Amino acid sequence: MHKKDFGLAVLIIVVGAAVYLQNPLFLSPINLGNTANLIGLFGLFAIGQGFVIMTGGIDLSVGSMVALLGVLFVDMVGKFGVPWPVAILAILAIGTLLGLAHGLLITRLRMQPFVVTLCGLLIYRGLARGYTGEATAGFPFGASYPALEWLTIGRSFGVPHSFFAMILVGIVCWFVLHRSVFGRHLQAVGKNEDAARYSGIRTGLVITAAYVICAALTAVAAVYFAMFTRSVQPSSHGNFYELYAIAAAVLGGFSLRGGEGSIIGVILGAVLLQELQNLVNLLGIPSSLNFAVMGAVILAGVLADQQFNLYRAKRRAAAALDIQDTKIAPSSRQKSEIGGYI
Repeated sequence: MHKKDFGLAVLIIVVGAAVYLQNPLFLSPINLGNTANLIGLFGLFAIGQGFVIMTGGIDLSVGSMVALLGVLFVDMVGKFGVPWPVAILAILAIGTLLGLAHGLLITRLRMQPFVVTLCGLLIYRGLARGYTGEATAGFPFGASYPALEWLTIGRSFGVPHSFFAMILVGIVCWFVLHRSVFGRHLQAVGKNEDAARYSGIRTGLVITAAYVICAALTAVAAVYFAMFTRSVQPSSHGNFYELYAIAAAVLGGFSLRGGEGSIIGVILGAVLLQELQNLVNLLGIPSSLNFAVMGAVILAGVLADQQFNLYRAKRRAAAALDIQDTKIAPSSRQKSEIGGYI
């Protein structure tokens, strides 16, 4: 665990203790279960956002993608009677294709990630609203899908399956990012894309893969959200979810400049965000302040990351000067001894 991860874990404990002292219901089984479910739902696509931020990019289309894919999934299963395993595979395929389109536009046509994904945000939301005619897409009244419901909204040992899914995805992504060649290439591209390209790394492929991973995990989250809400309102479903993902990644140590990040950190970031949301609800703070809390958290995370990087840069510079001084000093003494001898 990195120092940032440890510090974030301590902050989570401190905030949780403060909330519990104000309202003991914070540690009630029902509240913990609901919070764990939301952590799993938001953590899934926050991990994907981390891969994109690692490259120095950003994906603003996450929320709209959740709405579009959610609408399609609900209609496939509830309206057209497509078997749910086939529907899930279809949603994953569509999400992967959308991520591939993002990556190719960025790497092949040299478009800015902000512009590409901002357009995606508008396009996917518009398609979802146009497809449904602004109507809410939902499962037929009284419809039941036992196996699908067990997989998505079921619980084992009191823990929501969405949380288990996030942990499983987190473990796989941890190995991919921190223990694989692809992960090292991803970090190299984020630190300096030109240097990575000159060293033989296929930077375009690496960046495109990051956007594909992000979109695929967003597709998984879209299925879970659709089953959790049981209906999808295309104009509001998934609104500002991209902010949650970015905030969780930044709080978890992913630098917006790219090249740095921790999967454990982004999961802890998702935990902290949901803990703060829980604080807002339990302490009776008006829900209208949710976005104010979110903005303050993002600002604090970016500011802390910036200050930490400045501090680390100063430490490296000071260490380099010390090494240089130790190398220069012996040579000066040696010259003095030689001069004295002559």
